[in-house]
Amino acid sequence: MLLGSVQLGRMAFTDQALPAIRPVNHLVDAGDIIVRTHGGSALLGRALQSEVVAYEADEIDPATRTGWSVVVTGTATRVNPGALARYESLLMPWIGKEMGQVVRIRPEIVSGYRLAQAQGA
Repeated sequence: MLLGSVQLGRMAFTDQALPAIRPVNHLVDAGDIIVRTHGGSALLGRALQSEVVAYEADEIDPATRTGWSVVVTGTATRVNPGALARYESLLMPWIGKEMGQVVRIRPEIVSGYRLAQAQGA
């Protein structure tokens, strides 16, 4: 899975009836996308209600104009407390802030594309 080959992506969700996008680091576990967040995050409040979200990650080389992008649409839910310690040891936050909550995205729709140089270009 391409998503497992990169660490950073963007999560799109609804915050106060408006679209919101946040950069987050992630891991892929048994096909699910796992992200950590802090207790007061807008995402966490919505994930408690099984929010439908989109998650996008990519790897694009501007020099060669090649790469790929994957978008996953699915339901985000809070990870149960029994699995929390495992994910906290596997997924380190990129920022120096308490990130004691874990959200799981179960993919329902996966789409993507590859960027390739046109032949003869």
